[in-house]
Amino acid sequence: MNQFESRTDLPVILIVDDEKTLRLVMRRTLEREGYCVTEADDGQQCLNICQEQLPDIILLDAMMPVLDGFSCCTQLQNMFGDRCPPVLIITALNDQTSVDKAFSAGAADYITKPIHWAVLRQRVRRTLQTNWAMAELRHKIEQVHSLMQELETANQELQRLASLDSLTQIANRRAFDDYLEREWKRLTREQLSLTLILCDIDFFKVYNDTYGHQSGDECLRQVAQVIRYVLQRPADLAARYGGEEFAVILPNTSPEGGVEVAKRIRLKLKAVSMEPSSYIKIPVTLSFGIASIVPSKELSSEDLIAEADRSLYRAKVEGRDCIVCSQDEMPHPLSSSPSGVSRG
Repeated sequence: MNQFESRTDLPVILIVDDEKTLRLVMRRTLEREGYCVTEADDGQQCLNICQEQLPDIILLDAMMPVLDGFSCCTQLQNMFGDRCPPVLIITALNDQTSVDKAFSAGAADYITKPIHWAVLRQRVRRTLQTNWAMAELRHKIEQVHSLMQELETANQELQRLASLDSLTQIANRRAFDDYLEREWKRLTREQLSLTLILCDIDFFKVYNDTYGHQSGDECLRQVAQVIRYVLQRPADLAARYGGEEFAVILPNTSPEGGVEVAKRIRLKLKAVSMEPSSYIKIPVTLSFGIASIVPSKELSSEDLIAEADRSLYRAKVEGRDCIVCSQDEMPHPLSSSPSGVSRG
């Protein structure tokens, strides 16, 4: 099946020529080829017709009164841009200047007078096929571009979902590990403090056993939202570290700043636990372990995690519902770290 047979309507050709006899001969010739033909006798009339409905191709005489073919072709390009149908300039002029002028005006091809009818038929056919092929290609490119945008959006959503804990909707352990490593490298270069808070829900197993796992899940969700609510800077990250344990990464923050954030989380959780609408069955408390360091090549992020974990263990041993910061007890070089940015 060729291009013409695949169309449900006849290709429309607009003939623009001030010679009525020539228009009549061209119409009969092209209608025998299966085209629908319309006519205009000057360039201005051609523009008026095209503004109402664009043809598939325009056969445009170069020399006409009112508006010549070269000027008409230029205006068609300016008016319709990529939507402009292909233009075949028909001219008695066969000099290089006229040929260059035709193509400069935006013509797809040109035909000289007297017209060789076999050449006309083939050039019309070829030009239409080329134009349809280019239109189909542009459509496919637009489809591919649209699909690529959809794929990019889907990939971004997948990455977002892959970085979230499905229960609490805060960062998961994988996202925590990735972010901690990125911030460790950045702050190693900038020599600024990095503070880590590890916190654990006190007596969560008893809570789960008493109220059931569904209530336990609601408790985890609400604690996660409290932690995320307290964090005010875009650079701070709240993550579910595992089970009932949460982690907070505070870049460019001093130990005192970390303690202040832990205090805010503690107070906010107590307030939320007492709200009538809270999903938490009884007041829930957290134990906090805090460590702070200026990252260096001699240490790793695992050292910071280990120190925060030791602080959390001390908070548990010392009675829970408390905050322990290792800033005064960190071994060298942790204890010698600059304090970084304090948080009020």
